[in-house]
Amino acid sequence: MPRPAEMFDRTHEWSALSAFATDERQGAALGVVSGRRRQGKTFLLRALCRATGGFYFAADEATDGESLRQVGTLLAEYLRSPAPLAFDDWRAVFDAILALGRERAVSVVIDEFPYLARANPRLPSIVQNALAPLRSERDSSRTRLLLCGSAMSFMGSLLSGDAPLRGRAGLELVVPTLDHQRAAEFWDISDPTTALKVNAVVGGTPAYRREYARDDTPKNPADFDAWILRTVLSPTSPLFREARYLLADEPELHDTNLYHSVLAAIAVGNANRGGIASYLGRKSGDLAHPLNVLEDCGLITKEPDAFKDNRTEFRINEPLVAFYHAVMRPIWSDLEHTRDATRLWQRSQQRFVGNVLGPHFEHVCRHWTRHLAPNGLFDGYPHRVEHGTVNDPANRTRYEVDVVAFGLDDDNRQPLLAIGEVKWGEVMGLTHLERLRRIRALLTAQGRLGAESAKLACYAGAGFTDDLRKAATENPEVLLISPEDLYRRVEGSE
Repeated sequence: MPRPAEMFDRTHEWSALSAFATDERQGAALGVVSGRRRQGKTFLLRALCRATGGFYFAADEATDGESLRQVGTLLAEYLRSPAPLAFDDWRAVFDAILALGRERAVSVVIDEFPYLARANPRLPSIVQNALAPLRSERDSSRTRLLLCGSAMSFMGSLLSGDAPLRGRAGLELVVPTLDHQRAAEFWDISDPTTALKVNAVVGGTPAYRREYARDDTPKNPADFDAWILRTVLSPTSPLFREARYLLADEPELHDTNLYHSVLAAIAVGNANRGGIASYLGRKSGDLAHPLNVLEDCGLITKEPDAFKDNRTEFRINEPLVAFYHAVMRPIWSDLEHTRDATRLWQRSQQRFVGNVLGPHFEHVCRHWTRHLAPNGLFDGYPHRVEHGTVNDPANRTRYEVDVVAFGLDDDNRQPLLAIGEVKWGEVMGLTHLERLRRIRALLTAQGRLGAESAKLACYAGAGFTDDLRKAATENPEVLLISPEDLYRRVEGSE
């Protein structure tokens, strides 16, 4: 089906949903659509129902009985029935939904499915039984049932392990946030440095531009600070409290104070479990559950060390949450009661650059290296890109490596393709290059496959010295990557 003209990007998602909804083969089918809040899932599914003449039902936080009445009323309107349909239980609802597909393939969307399941935990089993093989209601139907939700931990469990719906779904679609390149296009920001700053604050969530900022974007690089003040740091803007609401929206987060504290620890630079425990004044073992819950909810990611199997670091997935905990939470009371946050923002610059912008720039550089870099730049396709640490016994020090790229050869070995250093506010020079050469020599001495020929990549937000540019010109092993490179679209990139 043609993608709606008003839809930005989402070509892959629309194609998958279209193929699922228009499949004319006999037999009802189930699809599961998930993704973090504000990514445009509802817009996608409403557009699908509009294009296919399907039925859309958005659940509320309500009792089981009230939800049954609501779906009966909406089904009656869809069928143009003179009176609401009365349902005593959800088995009858799903049989009615299957009956919609007797004559043709019809898409049926149940949005915010976790609300319904919270009121009636038997719902996944009821759906399983409704779609059981050799059941006449299922076999004679071409209903394309889509269950959608933003509670990532719940939606992720629907099809996992021994869950009732495991093996029943013909589509499992996760709607992601926009990457930094598509986000800049969506926000209509052409300057790469400004785009990176905005992306470090609001990420790639589409709703933050349209509904939350009301299409207010930085007009030019000099307008960024003013934009922050009139949107994210303004108590009259929906973005001001959004990070707090994101946690409240997750049903698995019962003790929100604890989860806010864990996120605050990560946001200010305590990336490993020991550092988080020290920040909270707790034992490291006490954090297993809250960290697992935050990971299941999609709010944090556990990132392995490229060179140490037993070392991992945690990163906050949602930039607005990281910005809130690093910049806003320490001065929350002042932000709520001030009429002009200019001085507060000026005093927060070190926290913004050190705890938000710098780490986000590193993440963008790793993502670009893995998915968006020009083919052949690293003399191979990056199969895995991570951060890493390398010990230097002779100098009794340890090096942090911001970008470590591995390839994949025909024998399933992963040769080292490149190591890189990332600096946001510092002009990179020969000192940074020599540091990378020392790290490469250490890795070569360790016998790392491909280390001796690995590229040396310098990612700089503030530019490069003339000496470093000359070295890169004379030596093809040295790569200089600027914000302009990170935003240059390459044909065929993911």
